[in-house]
Amino acid sequence: QMQVVESGGGLVQPGGSLRLSCAASGFTASDNLIQWFRQVPGKEREPVVGLDSMNSMLHYKGFTGSRFTVSRDNAKNTVYLQMNRLTPEDTAVYYCRANIRGTIVWGKGTRVTVSS
Repeated sequence: QMQVVESGGGLVQPGGSLRLSCAASGFTASDNLIQWFRQVPGKEREPVVGLDSMNSMLHYKGFTGSRFTVSRDNAKNTVYLQMNRLTPEDTAVYYCRANIRGTIVWGKGTRVTVSS
């Protein structure tokens, strides 16, 4: 069974940092495209950053730069989203998505709240 499970969400102060994890099972994350999305209530889910099988980081419109970066630990079959200099506008549910030979697999998401 192909699956991705997010973890690491929670409450963080503005200006702080947080690292989210996406644990993959049933497939090898490093062989596929892994993307992070986020969704605010009342808004459409939007892509944030991705990592392809060539280990190239993909920054999507509105998320260019180094504030959001993605990496992976192949031994743990886990992909990470590092978030820095967070603002209240970053409050959302963050999702991990895998594209495995054309099959899309979504995680259930982890909630991030940025507030003082």
